[in-house]
Amino acid sequence: MIAKLTGVIDSSGEGWLIIDVAGVGYLVFCSSRTLGQLTTMSGPVSVLIETHVREDHIHLYGFADAGERDSYKLITTVQGVGAKVGLAILSVLSPDELAQAIAAGDKAAVTRAPGVGPKLATRIISELKDKMGGIVLGAVGTRGAAIEGPAIDAVSALVNLGYGRSDAFAAITQANERMGDGATVEALIREGLAQLGANELRA
Repeated sequence: MIAKLTGVIDSSGEGWLIIDVAGVGYLVFCSSRTLGQLTTMSGPVSVLIETHVREDHIHLYGFADAGERDSYKLITTVQGVGAKVGLAILSVLSPDELAQAIAAGDKAAVTRAPGVGPKLATRIISELKDKMGGIVLGAVGTRGAAIEGPAIDAVSALVNLGYGRSDAFAAITQANERMGDGATVEALIREGLAQLGANELRA
């Protein structure tokens, strides 16, 4: 089984690249995020590989880092999420963003991926909500599901104000950690809005 390839990029296209390793070209399927990272590099590149062997083919799926590879392995355990859909999800959401969306129950974020409808997004969130902490993703992703009480109400308030659920969840999670368990809903909302405003300025 191939676990890693190091070589030079021979050619690339939408969702794939060919890596030349000592004169042998390997066709590797990748997310657009990994393609974007690798195709801008000069010289040799290294790609982590997941090898899928079937009766009629052997496919190689490549990842720029362990976080994306581990996220891919996890989401493809969900019924209905095959290799193509798994890469599509990771093309629109980084591992951290995926973990955050799952922790926040943000179906809209997950359905941004081609091939993922509301029903499949719900299944992904339901099945993986308790499993994301087993992978080293972002800080929000691994701790996000712990917020409760006033923080949950504050997230709902920000969503009602028009903010995306994942963005609201991340802002309130950070506000809750800074302010502690005694923070009121109103205080969390103010702090969350300040955090969202700062994020928009940085963007």
